[in-house]
Amino acid sequence: MRNKIMLVDGMALLFRAFYATSVHGNFMRRSDSTPTNGIHGLVKHLLYASQNFKPTHTIICWDMGSETFRTEAYENYKANRGAPPEELIPQFDLAKEVVAQLNIPNIGYKGYEADDCIGTLAAAYKEAHDVLVLTGDTDLLQLVDETVHVALLRKGLGNYEVYDPATFVEAKGINASQLVDVKALMGDSSDNYPGVKGIGEKTAYKLIQEHGTVDTLLENVDSLTKGQRTKILECLDDLHMSRELAAIYCEVPIECSLEKAVHEVDEERIEAVIRAMEWKRGEQFLQLL
Repeated sequence: MRNKIMLVDGMALLFRAFYATSVHGNFMRRSDSTPTNGIHGLVKHLLYASQNFKPTHTIICWDMGSETFRTEAYENYKANRGAPPEELIPQFDLAKEVVAQLNIPNIGYKGYEADDCIGTLAAAYKEAHDVLVLTGDTDLLQLVDETVHVALLRKGLGNYEVYDPATFVEAKGINASQLVDVKALMGDSSDNYPGVKGIGEKTAYKLIQEHGTVDTLLENVDSLTKGQRTKILECLDDLHMSRELAAIYCEVPIECSLEKAVHEVDEERIEAVIRAMEWKRGEQFLQLL
């Protein structure tokens, strides 16, 4: 029997939930003044996704600090990002406590990002099981294959854009595995790595559609326009580095037995979380079970 394993990008859900309410100054606080708005939204996202996708197993992956092998390789990686809001900081550890209360494993490994942990677990499970990745991060689309689908959160709760190999090709004009090559060319302003200066998203997709990979593109660099050839040859180091930074690393030394990840979010566990977080109107969570 093939199980359906939902791998959740905890950081993506927590940040999205936090900013959805904090923009209105609604932080929701326990009696000890600890903000809980991000956690409140995270639990809602989990329950909506459970209702929609009906996983047999659920695992949540987290970043474990800002220092990773990528920042060691390129000191400016994500250097354009400011510190998280002070109201969000205490919610990082508290969110993991809540997830543990729901009997969902928390997975992370120092030196790697949540994306790498998700990629590693997806690679470990996908031969024998079906995997669904729940995230708001388009970088994880590179994991899409026949047994790994990616559900991107869209505006509102319970709204998703689900990608399998066919829908990815239809939307992007390339295979999911080629997304790394596109990112190598165009760079990423959010993660702050350069790509090839002067090559934008449209051109990057066009070049990979025509040549398949960065390696094949470089083998045929003489066939490019003079402008494209000049830009690429002047930025070869940045091109190769950006490809390394863009690629999800799928060999993090982690594992999670499926026995520990059986999806058992029930009324008793939800009620315990509601009490611990001191949330009013807890019935809205129970209605999603």
